Amino acid sequence: MSLSAGKLWGLRRMADEAGRFKMIAVDQRPPITNPIKAKRGTDVAPWADVAAVKAMLVEELQADSSAMLLDPHYAYPKAISLYSPAKGLIVTLEDSRYEATPGGRFSKQIDDWCVQKIKRIGGDAVKVLAWYRPDADRAVNQRQQDFAERIGAECVRYDIPYVFELLVYPLAKELEQTSEYVELKTKRPELVLESVQTFANSKFAVDLFKLESPLAVDDVPGIGSDGAAQAQKWFEELDEAAGRPWVMLSAGASMSAFRRVLAHAYAAGASGYLAGRAIWLNAFEHFPAWRTMRSSLRKHSVPYMRELNALTDAGALPWFVHRRFEQTGLDVRPAGADFCRSYQGFGG
Repeated sequence: MSLSAGKLWGLRRMADEAGRFKMIAVDQRPPITNPIKAKRGTDVAPWADVAAVKAMLVEELQADSSAMLLDPHYAYPKAISLYSPAKGLIVTLEDSRYEATPGGRFSKQIDDWCVQKIKRIGGDAVKVLAWYRPDADRAVNQRQQDFAERIGAECVRYDIPYVFELLVYPLAKELEQTSEYVELKTKRPELVLESVQTFANSKFAVDLFKLESPLAVDDVPGIGSDGAAQAQKWFEELDEAAGRPWVMLSAGASMSAFRRVLAHAYAAGASGYLAGRAIWLNAFEHFPAWRTMRSSLRKHSVPYMRELNALTDAGALPWFVHRRFEQTGLDVRPAGADFCRSYQGFGG
């Protein structure tokens, strides 16, 4: 499977020069707005507070990142002028609000936002999170697949990479219930794998998967510990299911737990991480003590991120040597005078 010119350039922009992804997510909405509402005692988190938190994260963490993931509500309008043009820019498309039904969850796009707008503001990639359970109601799953496929087609049309995130969620009949962006402790790895296998189909046009651990992160042992070999098999199955470059998400894991997860992921073939709360959550807990937050980011988050980057440099697979590209390589085609005529930009 070959890459188009725009998708190739976007993926290169997101990775470091060695082809590894060291990406920070600051697009979170409920995980940031809900604590701010609680601290302020308001029904709605003040825009200025949320935007200021995200701007601080961009300022303090961008230097050690290869790319950052921004949302169009707060992070982009507040922090884009602070963001280095040398870094990759990923912009989120999905609304943090979803429709909950007895049969499962429906994802939706942010109102008045689209792939074309992300392309026009200079985005290097479009990111979409889809809630998915293979054992959810068939109509729910079909609608989720239609949602993902439609966006994938738009990314093809505008020739921009499609970063696709999957999260397992609790069904109404299950004991463990949460509406937050947190990992299920009772998560079953086969559900994670089947979800990835579904969206690895070429009709969804996914370029980079952002995946959760197949095992609950607190159950992932360190490399060389008891149970590590069995855990590694699940990560290797995750790599096989993805069939294209993939990175790990943190889902609010502790620093130590996410470190263990990354070690297994890299041994299986992951190309980096796209993480947020595992890196900056401890600092955010000091809100609204702004100076303390900034100090915590510098004393704890940045050193931790550098540890992750060293782990990534040592073990992650450069995305461009993934087996997906063994037959086609990454050369632009046709690599000659016919390129102008053959390249179909914006569907034309």
